[in-house]
Amino acid sequence: MASMDIVCDKFHFRHEPRWSGRLGPAEGGGQLLCLACVIEMVENDYVSVRTTVRKSFALSAISGVLKCSPGALKELLQQDHRVSLRFISSLLGMFHTVEDSANLEKVGQVLLQLLLELQSELPFRFVLDEIHKQLSGQLSVKGFLPTFNFLGSLVETVPTVAHVLVTQYVPLLEHLCSALLYPHEGLKASAFYVWLKLFGTEAQALPSSIRDRVCILLLQALDNASSLQLITNCIGLLWLLVQLGEAVSVLMSSPGSPIMCNENQNIQPLGQNLQHQSSDHCPLPLLLKKLLLSGNETLQVSSAKCIASVLAHSPHQYSTPFIKADVPEFLFDRLASSNIESLLWSAYICLVLLTEDPLFFSQCHSVYGIESLVRSLNEALRLTNLEVPKQGLVLLTVILERQPPGVHLFPCGPGFVAVSEAVVAGVSSPCLLVATQAAKAACTLFRLNHQSRPVQYKELQALVDAVSNRLSDLTPPSHAHRQSSGNLKKSDARSQASRSQGFLLQALVCFQAACRLAEECASDPDLKENAFTAPFKHSHAEDSLESLCQCLLHHCDSVWIPTVIKMCQHVPSPQILQYFYSILSSQFTLVPSLMPAFANKIASSGFYRLALEHKGLLCAGNRNPHLNESCCGFLQKLSMCLLTQSDPTSDSYQHDAEEVDSLLLYNLPSLCCRLSDWPSLLYEAPGFQLCDYKGPRAIQYCVMIMLHLALQQGDRLLPDQTVFSSVVYMLRLVQEQGSCLQPHFVLRSALYLLAVTQDKSPSLDGTSLNCISKALSSCQSFSSLYIHHPPLLHFIYRYPELAEKFGPLVLELWLTRQAWGTDAKSTVDDDKKKAEIKGCGEEEQDKDQEQEITELLTLIEKYPAVTATLLDMVCTQETRLAERALRVLEVSLCGQSDYAADLCNSLRPTLLQALQRYSVEDMGHEQGQGNTTQAVNSLPLVLKLLCVTQASDPPSSVSNSKVDGVHFKLLYHVSNIAGRVKPTNAESLLPAINYIYCCLNLSPVHCTDRAVSMLLSNSGLMDQLQTVLSSSSPSLSSSALLCCSHLLLSSLITLQRVHSPQVHKSISWSLDKGVQRLLIDKRNTDNLLLVGYLRLLQALLDVDLASPVLFVSTSPALVGPRPLGVEDGALYPLGSRGAHLLSMVLSEFLLQKHELILRASLNCLSSLLGFLQRKCPPAAKNLVCQLWSRFLVYCLCSSRQTSLLHPATLRLITLLLQHSSTALLWEPDLLQVMEAMEKMGVKELSQEAAQALRQLLTQVQSSVLHPPFTDKCKQRARSVMESLSLQASAESPDLPCNILYPFPEIKPLNCTKHRQATLTLSTLQLV
Repeated sequence: MASMDIVCDKFHFRHEPRWSGRLGPAEGGGQLLCLACVIEMVENDYVSVRTTVRKSFALSAISGVLKCSPGALKELLQQDHRVSLRFISSLLGMFHTVEDSANLEKVGQVLLQLLLELQSELPFRFVLDEIHKQLSGQLSVKGFLPTFNFLGSLVETVPTVAHVLVTQYVPLLEHLCSALLYPHEGLKASAFYVWLKLFGTEAQALPSSIRDRVCILLLQALDNASSLQLITNCIGLLWLLVQLGEAVSVLMSSPGSPIMCNENQNIQPLGQNLQHQSSDHCPLPLLLKKLLLSGNETLQVSSAKCIASVLAHSPHQYSTPFIKADVPEFLFDRLASSNIESLLWSAYICLVLLTEDPLFFSQCHSVYGIESLVRSLNEALRLTNLEVPKQGLVLLTVILERQPPGVHLFPCGPGFVAVSEAVVAGVSSPCLLVATQAAKAACTLFRLNHQSRPVQYKELQALVDAVSNRLSDLTPPSHAHRQSSGNLKKSDARSQASRSQGFLLQALVCFQAACRLAEECASDPDLKENAFTAPFKHSHAEDSLESLCQCLLHHCDSVWIPTVIKMCQHVPSPQILQYFYSILSSQFTLVPSLMPAFANKIASSGFYRLALEHKGLLCAGNRNPHLNESCCGFLQKLSMCLLTQSDPTSDSYQHDAEEVDSLLLYNLPSLCCRLSDWPSLLYEAPGFQLCDYKGPRAIQYCVMIMLHLALQQGDRLLPDQTVFSSVVYMLRLVQEQGSCLQPHFVLRSALYLLAVTQDKSPSLDGTSLNCISKALSSCQSFSSLYIHHPPLLHFIYRYPELAEKFGPLVLELWLTRQAWGTDAKSTVDDDKKKAEIKGCGEEEQDKDQEQEITELLTLIEKYPAVTATLLDMVCTQETRLAERALRVLEVSLCGQSDYAADLCNSLRPTLLQALQRYSVEDMGHEQGQGNTTQAVNSLPLVLKLLCVTQASDPPSSVSNSKVDGVHFKLLYHVSNIAGRVKPTNAESLLPAINYIYCCLNLSPVHCTDRAVSMLLSNSGLMDQLQTVLSSSSPSLSSSALLCCSHLLLSSLITLQRVHSPQVHKSISWSLDKGVQRLLIDKRNTDNLLLVGYLRLLQALLDVDLASPVLFVSTSPALVGPRPLGVEDGALYPLGSRGAHLLSMVLSEFLLQKHELILRASLNCLSSLLGFLQRKCPPAAKNLVCQLWSRFLVYCLCSSRQTSLLHPATLRLITLLLQHSSTALLWEPDLLQVMEAMEKMGVKELSQEAAQALRQLLTQVQSSVLHPPFTDKCKQRARSVMESLSLQASAESPDLPCNILYPFPEIKPLNCTKHRQATLTLSTLQLV
């Protein structure tokens, strides 16, 4: 045989040339191939090394030819097909003659290549026939391992052979089944390989008998298999069989005992007996469990897949054998010990299917495996294949859903914490599908039976946080549509939006479950208090039910509401909205203390309109009944929460709330029309109906309430004019039908709607007014219709017919009710926090009261008749209401300068009548003719109002220019009242004395002669003043009365000197006690009382301490021992020591910053110097020149610039210059004043400061200074004087000076911020 040619020299000479051929180009001397030589070498049965080598060479050469020269061998064989069949037969025969495994493998390869080369059906059939013939002719299949290997490769390579084999060679299949009984595992593995390929391509074409026989033989082989190859082939075949329902039925119904038969025995068909077999003793679950226990992960994955495939056909039918075989336990163990994606996924699938059998839970497999499942979930969430964690979360969800309530999965906290952390990680997954499934698992985890003891509220809150925080990643449908027109494809954008909606829906279900759990825990005292919590954890607010409820409310307010509105803005989803409104409804029971604020917020944000529009759009025509139910529940709870805020303590409101609740409950489901249809609904005439809570009329009532509550929060569901006309028409229609009685809550809503919408609506005609008046009169108590809102006041007083009938009632209710619309304050359990918010609450309450008064002031300005009603309340109503009415009038008098004079003039006659009525009733009471009447009780308020009226009357008005007529009568009655009341009745005595002082002080001096004469002749008044002045150690309540009495005496002393009327009774007063009070007890004396002492001393010093009104007594402490010296006698009853002490006190007061004391001290010092100048000029000179005066000037000039230019400082310097004091120097004192004024500028000075500076410069120019003025200083003074003159001419002229104060003008205090003290000193506030 040549080295390169495929010929055998021993045989080649006898072969015909036609069986030879040159491979490759002829001219190139290609390789020579002799087919006959090849066949003879293959068929040579002589056993020798040379023969074996020849066969190996021939096989390798033919294989090379088939690979490298396709078609060459086919061309030779096509000359005679018998040769080709002989060649194929020879190769098949080699499977039984060749023992070398390498050559056997070559035989199979060459035969397969040859058949593929020929590409004819005849060779394939010939091969099958030959194999069948070989199997039929042998009693054993011992040597058929190579044949089965080749047959398996052939079926795998040529699929048509499989079809021919299963359809036309059934006997051959029988032999293949028999081969499965042979004990050799290699042979069985090869046979199973053939079956594996057959079932992989032609499973449906196989005869059922053959299929069933293979199933039984497979179970037997798998049970006894030990080699990995056999097990692998069996598992591969089993995987294909379990895809077939009929095969699964056979596999799960075959008996557990081994099949005892010889390899050539036939197995009878089992179809007749399978239905009588019990699957409880089926070996398949045990076999698959054994594979799960193997260390081969591939076998574990295959086993899990087979289990899943079997259970997928009928979980209820096939799950019991697996559960009884403890397969779930081993699956859970595999989950805990593996992180292979395919194994985890397959195990998850199996367990999901097994959970459909109740036996899974009754045998506590869920309890056993929950920890392993959680551990595997944490591993699965780290994998890149997101389908694995998704399937794991499906398993967790199914277990949580189907777990019997009596068996707890998480009896203690750590287990629940672990599963909640896994679910939180799933919700946070970047894949929305995984997050959706995790949200579904969280939903089932929120069930009450899954809560540990104690309840892990902190972990529940973490779940809520995770689900809520994920909403920010969602894509709205409109956004997805915009993206579809850009870079993303349209289908991708829609898919993204669909996944977002899917997650939102599941998240809503989860959030609703959390709310339901919170409600259930709140209803169980043990769960609410968490009784099993460690004592040191009770203080942790974050692990409490209250914290969870607040978390739910916070996320609902800040996350869920905006997200759902955004997602449903363009295409509302009924299912999403159903859960959304259900969640909103549940919030009203979670944190009751925050519900008023929450209700106000969502109502003012348009949720009435939103819910009603969704009802009209999606629920009309009985569509989406669940959505309609959720919307109705939300609207009902929102309405009741808003309604109970109106007046929660009122019994009538509580009764009305129950009626409204019933009305909404019955009629909201029927109200499914659009808002645009509401006007026509209100205009309908429903006719007579028996029940107020059902029927068309009740639906109209329901619409009225919705309009009322929505409008109360600023949500105008319909135009104002439409609402106004609809309400008026409905009221008229009800009365025309003969029914004037309507429910209180309906009338209240109607009245509110009319009041709020009146501004943009036409005025009512007489018929409509009459109708409204009848409707309001039909209610027994107008307070049950009242709503504390400003438009109601304006509506009633806009029409005189209504104002006459209901005006006083409305004003009375306005003054007695709290402010409308204040948000409820959240309750705080911590006492420290309560203390912190107490001040803020009081400030807000004061602000609300100011707003109420402002509304009444606007009403008074628009409708003056309100003033008479308020005045009548002051005079006739109970004290609390009268005080509130008084306060409104006080603010009106003090703040309305435009018509203050007219208002004061209109009030005085009524006040005079009240005083006259009091005088008559008081005299009758003294004579024992009756009890104390309301006029007596309201006296203090009348007097206070009278004081404010007097103090608020503009100085330029005619009423202040004389004291006669009504003024004199008022003064007469007030003085008589002041003389008759008991001294302990400071509440009445104080405003009476204050009013008398105001009359004297605010009227021109020439108009007070009659008043002074009348007052000085009133012995009762003088006795009352004596009693007040004689009281010792005044308290805070009587200090104002003492101050006012001192002020009145000072005015009487001054005016008596001017008019010289007769004094019928003098008052005694101790001068030494007065000076002692100023000198020693000033720190324990009220500042206002100090001002009163100073003012009385000033008046006495002005009259040289001698007045018939006041008898002044003294003591040796002031005037020294007797006999008196010349100076003490001249200064009697003050004395030189008294003058010195008084000057020290006044100098000390001048260094204080209290404005009234500062000014009163300066005035008193001026009077003291005048008194000394008149009585003893050396004493005056000594006083102004002593070192103390120099120290006083130094302190004032060394202070800030504003203090240096203060009017009191300038007046003090002027006063010292007037008395030629040597304590004052041009430099540095006057020079500092000049420099400070030049630095500040004339324009920055107040009118009072400018006038004081002008007087100072005038005095400087007329005084002799040491050293004298230089020309430069004179020029500076003239420049300043000119600037002051220009400034004075540009300003308004000075107000007339009050007789009691030489320089300053008097202005009343703001009566809204001060009460009794303000009225007392209403004439001491200096400009």
